[in-house]
Amino acid sequence: MKVSGWGHYPVVNARLSRPCSQKDVLSEIQACETSENIARGLGRSYGDSSLAQNIIETTQMDQVLDFNEATGILTCSAGVSLATILDSFVNKGWFLPVSPGTKFVTVGGAIASDVHGKNHHQNGTFSDHVISISIATVSEGIIFCDRTSHSQLFRATCGGMGLTGIIVEAQIKLMPLQSTYIDQQTIKTGNLDETLDLFESHSGKHYSIAWIDCLSVGKQLGRSVLMLGEHSENGSFHDYERSSFRIPTFLPSCTLNKYTVRTFNSFYYHRSTTTHGNKSVHYENFFYPLDRISNWNFIYGRDGFVQYQFVVPEASGLNTLKSILKKVSDSGLGSFLSVLKKFGPSNDNYISFPFDGYTLALDFKIHTRLFDLLDHIDKIVLSSGGRIYLSKDSRMSERTFKESYPEWEKFMEVRKAYKADKVFNSAQSIRLGL
Repeated sequence: MKVSGWGHYPVVNARLSRPCSQKDVLSEIQACETSENIARGLGRSYGDSSLAQNIIETTQMDQVLDFNEATGILTCSAGVSLATILDSFVNKGWFLPVSPGTKFVTVGGAIASDVHGKNHHQNGTFSDHVISISIATVSEGIIFCDRTSHSQLFRATCGGMGLTGIIVEAQIKLMPLQSTYIDQQTIKTGNLDETLDLFESHSGKHYSIAWIDCLSVGKQLGRSVLMLGEHSENGSFHDYERSSFRIPTFLPSCTLNKYTVRTFNSFYYHRSTTTHGNKSVHYENFFYPLDRISNWNFIYGRDGFVQYQFVVPEASGLNTLKSILKKVSDSGLGSFLSVLKKFGPSNDNYISFPFDGYTLALDFKIHTRLFDLLDHIDKIVLSSGGRIYLSKDSRMSERTFKESYPEWEKFMEVRKAYKADKVFNSAQSIRLGL
């Protein structure tokens, strides 16, 4: 069958299996007739990291196994979604310490991508709150690992894009919660300089994220809408009244162009007449606004899109971001989903993405000029000491990857030690020489 990531690019022919238990996973591994096998959750990685000849989907392994109400430690199967965790535990006073921009990802996928959220500068990545994992390997069956037992396998698996084996179970520590509401502060900025200054002056806020108008130019280059948030201590626990909008089919490829994107960006920036605003919002509105739009990826048309995310060091952040935003603006291939965040220090996982600096995510409709543009941006990112996010990558070169992830060889040593390199390979890993 034809399978793609969330960006609908690229598309591969694959065999898909859905094991229901750890025993089934082991049987599937033992029966592998190809070296191209990879785990897949809910398919929200954008590029080709979960694409292979043989895809082992974990969504049938979706059991919450145990929860300690005193410690907040949750034990669950790898196919449990973040949505399930939130639905089960938020009204009991527990929340995810780190969450990406969608709740429709599995725990296994969150670990394999070592996802981050709007609070990396405060709480780090998802794996920083993982106590242990159980992983199905080709060499030793199910292996329990944490930071002391099989610690190298743990470090390689967290952020390892599924290339060490198949995560089947995990223990994660949730954080206590006093309300389902977020105290949100919104600030409009006039340019990128002002945006970064505000990130720094509000570094004590638990959550921070900025939408950037990537088609703005001149003195308005990088104008933004900055959103800051804290969990409300005085609110209450209320269920969210979900309303959703569904995009039924792929929109025509001409729908998104520099004129429509420029119009949207101008509207979004100017929709509020005030520079500062404060309000209390439900956590679903703050964390997952796009989850309310079913099939929002259809907006980009049948050819799909690329989400390009990079991180650059704080010291060179302003000049690097200005160079990239100018190149994007000059190209006319604008993005209306352009999101800037501040990262804190990196962890010790071998190929985890975040480090201390600024990260920008841009989405682009597939276009004949797009890949030349991204190649140019790659060079700017590399020259600044930055790197590109593997969970959203679909076209990075092997050279770019290996120059920007200095511990990739240590990662490969772990792969080989557990014979994972013989079985667990994706379209992405083959492209990157892993």
